[in-house]
Amino acid sequence: MPEEAIVPVVVTVLVIVGACALILIGWRNLKARQSDVPEPFEPFADEVAHEFTGMYVATTQHDDWLERIAVHDLGVRSNAELQLGAAGLHLIRPGTRDIHIPWGSFQKASRSSGMIGKFVEKNGLIVISWEKDGFAFDTGFRPRFAEDTPKIYQLLASHHRGAAEQETNK
Repeated sequence: MPEEAIVPVVVTVLVIVGACALILIGWRNLKARQSDVPEPFEPFADEVAHEFTGMYVATTQHDDWLERIAVHDLGVRSNAELQLGAAGLHLIRPGTRDIHIPWGSFQKASRSSGMIGKFVEKNGLIVISWEKDGFAFDTGFRPRFAEDTPKIYQLLASHHRGAAEQETNK
């Protein structure tokens, strides 16, 4: 390699290393700022009635879809399997922490076109709103097959209506 080509290569490598270091520092600082976010629920026994494959997009604070929650592996995008059972819903994520939400903490489901870093066709994303220890979360799931999106939404919406009716009947 000619000597005049070494300087641009070294500068480029230093810029890349510097950018990676800044990203890691930013991620660490984000986790420190979010230290008050409660840990997700522990796994619980459940009879799975429905399973759907897709992508776990992110978890954010409720209605703040532009800042992902980085702590407790909630900021790690991954493939996922959404399982709906008698006791709750489960996002099974290979390679990272699974997310388990008992029906008592499930608030509602909605559909969206996007969430931090993932934008899709109109209403192609399922957003699951849930609560733990007074903290409200929104978790995004993108089904692998478009025909699953309305099915998942209907299943979650009917469960929400059923829970509301049970509260009213008490």
